[in-house]
Amino acid sequence: MTDTTATADKDFNDPLLGTSFKGYPRTQPPRRRSEVGAAGWNVLAGDLPLPLAVLKREALEHNLAWMQSRVREWGIDLAPHGKTTMSPQLFQRQLDAGAWGLTFATVTQLGVGVAAGARRTLIANQVVSDEDLAGIQLLLQAHADLRVVFLVDSLAQLALIEDWSKRHPESVPFEVMLEIGVEGARTGCRTHEEAVALATRLRASDAVKLVGIETYEGQGATGSSEPDTAYANTLMDRVEAIARHCDTQQLFETDEVLVSAGGSAIFDLVAGRLKPALGSPVRGLLRSGCYVTHDHGFYKRMVSAVDERLGCGCGESLRPAMEVWATVQSRPEPGLAILAVGKRDISFDLSMPVPIARAARGMLEAQAVPAGWKITALNDQHAYLRWDAAEEVQAPVVGDRVGLGISHPCTTFDKWHWMPVVEENYRVSDAVAMHF
Repeated sequence: MTDTTATADKDFNDPLLGTSFKGYPRTQPPRRRSEVGAAGWNVLAGDLPLPLAVLKREALEHNLAWMQSRVREWGIDLAPHGKTTMSPQLFQRQLDAGAWGLTFATVTQLGVGVAAGARRTLIANQVVSDEDLAGIQLLLQAHADLRVVFLVDSLAQLALIEDWSKRHPESVPFEVMLEIGVEGARTGCRTHEEAVALATRLRASDAVKLVGIETYEGQGATGSSEPDTAYANTLMDRVEAIARHCDTQQLFETDEVLVSAGGSAIFDLVAGRLKPALGSPVRGLLRSGCYVTHDHGFYKRMVSAVDERLGCGCGESLRPAMEVWATVQSRPEPGLAILAVGKRDISFDLSMPVPIARAARGMLEAQAVPAGWKITALNDQHAYLRWDAAEEVQAPVVGDRVGLGISHPCTTFDKWHWMPVVEENYRVSDAVAMHF
């Protein structure tokens, strides 16, 4: 390895953090990511500027172990969606915990995952453009042990792949999975007949190898067990029917058929359907990604129904591991505090952030907030915290710190280049970097 390559690898896996990174202390010299834990910082001691997104180490490690134990019990494997975090350090934690591989949504994301060490990969999306097809081939050429599987859902997409392959005869066939979709949702074959016709053409093509069947159930999830169970069963019946057809007609070109599904909302309802009895061995792959940090909003609500179905007690399953802390910067009128945090710092696509903790200036312990505290709006860099008149005696003051829970981890991760990992007392013990 040349010095230039070694430096590039170090900068990727262990980047130098400094004051150009949001949340890094302006009073501190630059440090490598791996050195942050030894700096002695504590979020509540004011050692880092707010707003700041943090990961709770204990909850993070619990979630990694819990999900891995679940898929093991179900007899399937985990290929978590890397787009959630885009963090090499979290990718490695997931792989170390036992994940079969990693999933991505784009070839650019795939490149980050491969650079982080992933070698079994899925792109849970259609690959269409010449640039992306060429990018996959370059990665395969550079890494002899790399596997990349992506989705196909139309004859039109296959035609584009075949056209590219004819112009690049030195390329190897692409491994693909046939996607089964849902009417009114996003990608995937809508009918059995459409899927059968596409599978037949895939088998006849020299440009691709059909290695499995895929679907995504998350867009139909409601959080209510009865309709969600019926919806998931209907979808997985379609997946199993096309898998059996491909198997009996010898359309698969693989020694092990991949069957994959699984967002982070109703993953338990599809997990048991990922290993249909076929003539060839089957590897079921669950692709949940948000489980790694969970949240205090949307996924908390959805997984509460999962907990009921699985018989999990309070705190046994997934736990929120991400918080965003902000300062009260103004009390402009009764019943309103303005926090110095906004759309550039925290997710808001599914619901507003949730106040979960507070710490007065100078206090090193976080306390629970009154039940009536609510974030009612966000600007680019401001959050509107409101409360009932009866709670005025407990109202925050300028300089207080407020901890916010999030709804949807993906769209908080992508607002930060790094996050400290903290202990329960908010002492910084590690850090992760993101590559969006």
